[in-house]
Formats: sequence, structure tokens, C-alpha cells
Amino acid sequence: MEKESVRKKKKLGSYPYVSVIFSITLALFVIGLFGLLLLHTTKLTQLIRENIEIQVYLDKGITDNQRIQIQKTLSSKDYAAEKNDEVQISYVSKEEAAKEFIEETGEDFTNFLGENPLRDAYILRIAPEFHDSEKLKTIKEEIEKINGVFEVVYVESLVDSINDNMTKISVFLLGFAAILLIAVVILINNTIKLALFSQRFLIRSMQLVGAKASFIQKPFLYRASMHGALAGVLASAGLYALMNFANRKIQDLETLQETDKILVLFAALLVVGVLIGFSSTFRAINKYLKLSLDELY
Repeated sequence: MEKESVRKKKKLGSYPYVSVIFSITLALFVIGLFGLLLLHTTKLTQLIRENIEIQVYLDKGITDNQRIQIQKTLSSKDYAAEKNDEVQISYVSKEEAAKEFIEETGEDFTNFLGENPLRDAYILRIAPEFHDSEKLKTIKEEIEKINGVFEVVYVESLVDSINDNMTKISVFLLGFAAILLIAVVILINNTIKLALFSQRFLIRSMQLVGAKASFIQKPFLYRASMHGALAGVLASAGLYALMNFANRKIQDLETLQETDKILVLFAALLVVGVLIGFSSTFRAINKYLKLSLDELY
């Protein structure tokens, strides 16, 4: 029994792998969590941008033909957002606007004003590539020159806030990703070096009997790749479980999730796990292959 135990300990490529798999899994889980955060943030920003719209108020007393012509003009613009090949534009009459106002406030302003002061309007959604503040100002000025248009209104502060926050979020996520990557590489390298420490004399013995570097490296690299792949699977499973838990706790969170992109993220974690295990082990083995006998002690 003791001989069998010794034989297992001295087998080339065998090392304490539980700590290695745990470390890689933990690192990949954090990376995957960052990836999910990035995907959710991107989707949320996309949804917000898709709902940026302008209100085009019309002159009072314009004819139906004039109104229809204004709609055709707005629909033909390249800044008009489309969905399923349909321009995202809607018409709100002054009667509908008054009805909505009364329902929201509970006050009928027509009783003391004697008339409806609101105007007919078109609600036009703007394509994401035109959400820059300067472009929106140009669009506003252009539409207000159309005959029959009284005024163009949009929430300028909201647009500026979205653009500013997106810049800040991008810088923060980029910095966080760089720090995370450095920490992961250092963690995995140190863990694998410690794991291979017990094999340093066996590696030396193989060198002394004439084994080539590629022959010595092969079993280590194979196992490291398998351990990295296993860590990728475990990290993906953990993230999937976390997503399901979050979906039950946070209402409408699923609307921000795109299955195809999440699957790509999980596949990327699997590939990264293999690459991390392979590259870190390769560097660690090369280090021990180059050490002298005195340095091994």
C-alpha cells in the first residue's frame, strides 16, 4: 500500500490539483461576473437609447394633408429610428394628450380655461447614432424649419446625462478589467508554481536520464489544460445558478439578458480556463527545467 502511494506521488504530471482547480474556478467566476455586468450594462444602455425620442408639436389649424406630409418628411429622415423595418413615429392628438393629462393629474383644465390649449404632436424616436447632444440640436433646428411645425422638444439633460455616464462607466470598467486581469494572472501563476514545487526533483530526474523538455512538459500541460477546462465549466455553472437566483429576486432582469451572448461568455470562460492553465504551467515547468540542482533545494 505504501509502495503504491509513493508511486502515485512520483508519477510525472501528478500534483495537488484541487487548489489549482479551485483558484482557476474562482478567478474565472469573477471574470465571468464582470462579463455579465458588462453585458447587462450594455443592454440597459441600448434600451435607454432606443427610447430617446423628441416631441414635434404642430401648428394649430393645420390641415390633415399638411399633417400627413410632415409625418412623411419625418419618416424619411436618416435619424428616424426603425424597428422591424418600420419607422418609430406615433401621432398624439391634442384630445388624446388632454385625456392622458386629466387621467394622470385628476384635474380637468378645460373647465376653467374653456378650451384645450394643447397641440397635436408627433413622437419620433431617434436612432442611437444620432444621440450626441450637438446632433440632436441640429435635428431640432432642422425640424422646426418644416412648414407646420410649431416647436420641437426633447429632454436635453437626459441625453447629456446618458452620454456622460456612459463615458464614466466605460473608463471604470476598463480600469477594473485591467486590474482584475493582472490579479488573476498573478494568483494562478503562484498557485501552479506551488503545486508543481513537489515535482521539481522528479523533473530533474527525468532530465538526468535524457528525457527531452517536450516529453517532460506534455503530461503537465495536458493535465493543466483539463483542469482549466473543468474550472471553466464549474465557473459557468456557478454563474448560471447566480443568474437564476437573481432573476427570481429582481423583477424584469431577464429582459436585459441575451442568451446567445451569455453562451458566448461561458464558452470564452472555458477557453480562458484552458489558456490560463496551459500558459501558467508552461512557464512554471520551464522555470524548474532551467534550475540547477543547488537551486532546486
